[in-house]
Formats: sequence, structure tokens, C-alpha cells
Amino acid sequence: MNFEAISPAKLPDLLRAMPKTELHMHIEGSLESELLFAMAKRNEVRLNHATVEELRSAYAFTDLQSFLDIYYAGASVLQQPQDFYDMAWAYFLRAKADNVVHAEIFFDPQTHTERKVSMRTVITGLHRACVDAKEKLNISSSLILCFLRHLSEESAFETLDQAIPFKEFFIGVGLDSSERGHPPEKFERVFKRARQLGFKAVAHAGEEGPPAYIWSALDVLHAERIDHGVQAIHDTALMNRLAKERIPLTVCPLSNLKLCVFPDLGKHNLGEMLNQGLCIMINSDDPAYFGGYLNENFLQTFAALNLNATDAYQLACNSFEAAFVTDEQKTAWRRQLDDCFRTFGA
Repeated sequence: MNFEAISPAKLPDLLRAMPKTELHMHIEGSLESELLFAMAKRNEVRLNHATVEELRSAYAFTDLQSFLDIYYAGASVLQQPQDFYDMAWAYFLRAKADNVVHAEIFFDPQTHTERKVSMRTVITGLHRACVDAKEKLNISSSLILCFLRHLSEESAFETLDQAIPFKEFFIGVGLDSSERGHPPEKFERVFKRARQLGFKAVAHAGEEGPPAYIWSALDVLHAERIDHGVQAIHDTALMNRLAKERIPLTVCPLSNLKLCVFPDLGKHNLGEMLNQGLCIMINSDDPAYFGGYLNENFLQTFAALNLNATDAYQLACNSFEAAFVTDEQKTAWRRQLDDCFRTFGA
């Protein structure tokens, strides 16, 4: 395929049009301010901010923890199955507009069960939206249950036990929330139990935490994907392993910018990691809070790093390769991607 035939002027439209998967998106982080206020009214929840504008003005984060404080407060409006459905459906509509063909969606049940919202309420609401997304939007999807790493191992085990009756509705477990001071080893036993139950394993590591956390996520938790992973660049042996074993890194550029992991997008190391042969891809993380859904992440990152059509093709292929789907489905998506590139002259 002749990627050089696609001019820089065509690149933004190509990025918008090409099929892609999203593998690192927290559904609670897609709760837009307007919907959040509507749910607060519906459920009679009092918020700390009086207006949508006042809430958005608080999205000036200095690190991960400053974001999480706002994030968990916003989740308090989610109380009924319909709330979780509405939140997920709103995301799927955005995903459709961005030509997302498949999404693997993180959800944080402890955020809700600690407020006495049942696991059934959380999972059934989200699952119903996933079913409708496939039937009405032709977007396939899967749910991944994440443990909050700032909570205890005991809490994680309790959460897994609560979720087992609904195990047909999610495919894997993950690890998110505050990274600093909470190494993957803390959850070794609960991940082992989840794998014994047949679940996939992924883990946030190397966003703010050191490369050692990535090693532990791979060797202790046996994670099949690393979420973020941008600190791997500081460990040559780790970079070599990630490239050799094709271990996916679900990178989230606008999230990294918003949380001050990088001082500006032009300093992001995504391009360098891509050039070193890592299986990285672009994702939106918490798009309602970080200023952009998937296409916006592509557009801003490509502009800041001067990436090209070859990079776009590789990132899309990486996103297919890393998805927890059949090889037949991955092949079908690559055909769609090839067709898309040919329409742009490749």
C-alpha cells in the first residue's frame, strides 16, 4: 500500500474515517457534565458544583489524584440501572461518530458498591447498553471489571465474589486508580483467582508509576495488556521485551497531557515507542474529563508529533491485534482498514 500517496492535507479526514478499536476507556470517565447534572436531578443527588460551567472549571488537574477526587464525586449520581445504561449509550453514540468498531470498556464497581449500589445494578445496566450498541450501531464491545488499587486486597476479593454471578457479562479484570504507592504485587492473589475463573487480565502500570510496576504487572499479575505504560521508555530491557513479545500498551495521549505526565503533547513519547516497534495504540481514557474522545486524541496527537499515514495504519492495526476477539474478526477489520486507506488514495 502506498502510504506516501496520502497527503498531509487528507490525513485528518483519514484519521476520522478509519475503523479503530478502543481498549482503554473508563465508562465512568465518559459521563459528560450535562448528563451528570440530569442524573443528579433525577436521583435527587446534591452536587458540589452549581452549574455545568462551574463543574467543568474544576477540571484543572495537577496529577492523577486531583482528577480522581472529581471523578469519584461525579460517579455519585449513578444509582439505577438506567443511569449506567444512559451513560454507556452516550459513549457508544460518540464512538459510532468516531468510527470505533469495537470497544473494551472498563468499569469500577467498587466506586458504586461502596455507596450501596448493587453489582447487579451496575453490570446489568452496562450490559444492556452493550447489547443495544451491537444491534443498533454495529459496535461490538466487552466489559472489563477493574479493581481500585487504593483499596485493599480484601475489598478486591469481595468485589470479584460479588461479580461472579454475572461473569457471562464481562471478559476480564483490570487494575486502576491511584498508582503511586500501590504496586501490582498488592493484588497478586486476586488476579490469580480471576485468571483461574477464566478472565483476561490487564493492568494500569507505568503512567505515573515506575517501569518496575510494568514488570510486576507482567510477571506477577500476568497482565496481557498494559494500560498506559509510557514510563517504559526509561528501561531499555523492558522496551526490548515489550517489542519482542508484542505486549500491547494502551496509550492515552490527552489523558497524559491533562494529568501532567508530559508538559505538552509535543513532548509525548508515543512516536518514539511506535518507532521502536512497540504494539501501542491510541485511546481516550476518561474523555469527558480530559478533553476528547478517540478521534480528538488522534487528531491532536498526530498534529503535535507530526505523525503520518503510515503511523495511522500501524496504530489502527495494533488496536485490532490487541483486542480480545477472534483472529477472523481482526482480519475482517484489517480489510475494512485497507478499503478505507484505498479510498484516500493509498
